Amino acid sequence: MSRWGITIPLPGAPLALHRGIVEELPDLGYTDVWTSEKAGTDAFTPLALASQWTEQLRLGTAVASVYTRGPALLAMNAATVAGLAPGRFVLGIGASSKVIVQGWNAAEYTTPLRRVRDTLRFLRPALRGEKVTETYETFSVDGFRLENPVDPVPPIAVAALRPEMLRLAAKEGDAAITNWLAPGDVCRIREEVGHGVELAARIFVCPTTDGALARRLGRRLVAGYLTVPAYAAFQDWLGRGEALRPMQDAWNRGDRREALELIPDEVVDDLVVHGAPEACRDRIQSYVDSGLSTPIIALVPTGEDPVGHVRSLGPV
Repeated sequence: MSRWGITIPLPGAPLALHRGIVEELPDLGYTDVWTSEKAGTDAFTPLALASQWTEQLRLGTAVASVYTRGPALLAMNAATVAGLAPGRFVLGIGASSKVIVQGWNAAEYTTPLRRVRDTLRFLRPALRGEKVTETYETFSVDGFRLENPVDPVPPIAVAALRPEMLRLAAKEGDAAITNWLAPGDVCRIREEVGHGVELAARIFVCPTTDGALARRLGRRLVAGYLTVPAYAAFQDWLGRGEALRPMQDAWNRGDRREALELIPDEVVDDLVVHGAPEACRDRIQSYVDSGLSTPIIALVPTGEDPVGHVRSLGPV
C-alpha cells in the first residue's frame, strides 16, 4: 500500500483539540500528517504537537516558504521538529506565491527557482551541523551553525508545479510535492521527476453526495488558487488553459461572481474529489494507481464534522 496522508489542522477544528484524532490516525490506515502555511497556523507548530501525540506517523511540511523565513531560521525550525520525531520528519520547502510572500510578508518575491535551489543547497550542510559560510546566487550566509544538529538529517522535499522546478526536486531534493492535478495528470509529472523519486500531492477532498454543494465549494477553491499566476501556468501546461481562461479573465476584471460561474463542471470534477466516502477513497486510489506515491488529503469544509470525514476516508 502507498502512503496515505491527511492535512492538519482540520478545517473548523481548533489545533488544541486534535490530539484524539491524530492518535487515532494510524488505526484508520493513515501513515502521514502534513501541514500547509497560508494565513492560518504555521507549518511547524502542528507537527511539533503531533510528534508528541503519536510515534507512528510521518510528519511533513507542504510547504514552508523559502522567502518568509531566513535560511537559518528555516534550518532551526526543521531541526526542532526533526529532533522531536527522529526519522519521521520531511521538510517540504517551496516558493509560495507573490501574494503571500510580498503582499502579506513584506519580502521580495524574485527568481523563485533559484531561491528554492539555493535554500536547498544551504539546508543540506546546515542540517548536518556544518558551519556554513557561503555566497549563493540569491543570498549569503556568514558563519551559521546549528547548535543542535539532528540525526538522522531529515529528507527535503521540493514543491514544484512545472518542469524546471520538478527537475530540481528530482535532481537535488529527496521528493517532489505538487497539487491541483487530476489522476490523469500524474503521468505528466512523472515524466519530469522520473519513477525513483517520491511524488506527493495535496488533493482537495469534499466528502458529500450533494454534487451541487461540492461544485459550489470547489469553484471557490479553483478561483482562489488557479488565478494565481504560477497555478494558472501549471494548469496551462497540463492542458486546462483554454477551459480556465474565461474564469481568469473575469477574475482579472474584478468580476468575481462571473468568474465563479465560468468555471466548467468538468474542471471542478477533475481537480476536486467529491462524492460518498467510498467513492472519494476510490478516486484517491486512482492517483496512486497512476503513479502518485503519497496522496495528502486536504478536507474541503462542508459544515459537517471533519473528524467523521477523516474516519470515513481512511484506507482501512
